Order: sequence, then structure tokens, then C-alpha cells
Amino acid sequence: MKIFIGADHTGYELKERLKVYLNELGYETEDKGSFKYDQNDDYPDFVRPVAEAVSSNPDSRGILLGGSGQGEAICANRIKNVRAALFYGQVIPKSATDITGRKSVDPFEIILLERKHNDANILSLGVRFITEDEAKFAVELFLTTEFSGEERHIRRIKKLG
Repeated sequence: MKIFIGADHTGYELKERLKVYLNELGYETEDKGSFKYDQNDDYPDFVRPVAEAVSSNPDSRGILLGGSGQGEAICANRIKNVRAALFYGQVIPKSATDITGRKSVDPFEIILLERKHNDANILSLGVRFITEDEAKFAVELFLTTEFSGEERHIRRIKKLG
């Protein structure tokens, strides 16, 4: 599986480390920028090429890195056939409960759902909220989790256009 990766200045350093990690795991990566640290760069300049590459290569995936990851996901999701999912890391207090009262909410569970239910093909990471180890775990989980292929999820994805 080919992985397209891109980041603005906020995500630049972590992007460089993730490229090495992905290559160690045996993935082919293609860097879409930024190619140097420039605090005045603009994330759409790096997000759009990743999203377009993923859209054109259905068997590929994308990784985006930015301060919050939110702008990156918004930008990527404007490209046809892209389903970019956002991961903030452990911003949920460990003592939190979900709406059903369940304790020990696992922040990484969202990645499983993004892949299994939404067939997300790009993961957008908010680097201001995660550690390098969390980013590595999130990326590996994203890349190894399969889409469920359930009819209801396929039907819903088709409705996205």
C-alpha cells in the first residue's frame, strides 16, 4: 500500500519522523510537502496534493499533519472520493465516561470506527495534541484496520457522492 503524506510547518518535524517509521514498517511513502520548515506556509498547499493522490489511487492512503488537523481534514474532504478522518489523541480525560456511562473511553477507538464504518482513506493528525508515540500508534492502527464492508456502511458512503 502506498502512503501519501503531507504537513504544514506545524507538522513538518513529525512528518519527517513518520516517514522513517512508515518505511521501517515496509510501506512505500510519497512526501507531498512541506519539504522544509517555513512558518509562513499554508496547509492547503500540501493537503490538496495528498488528497488528489489518494483520490486517484484507490488502494493508497494518506496521512496529514497540522496544528489541529481540522483545517487539513476540511481541505482534504473537498476532494472527490476522499474521506479524511481527524485524530486529536488523548484529549479525552481518562476519567471520562461516554453517553452510556461506560468508563475508560479509549481515544484510539475513533480510528477503528473511521476505518471500519467510514472507510476513511486519509488520517489527519492534530500534532499539538499528540505525542510522537501516539501518532505512530494511530497511523499503524489506521493502516492495519480494514473496512467492514457491511452493506449499511457501503450504502452510506455512496450517499456522500
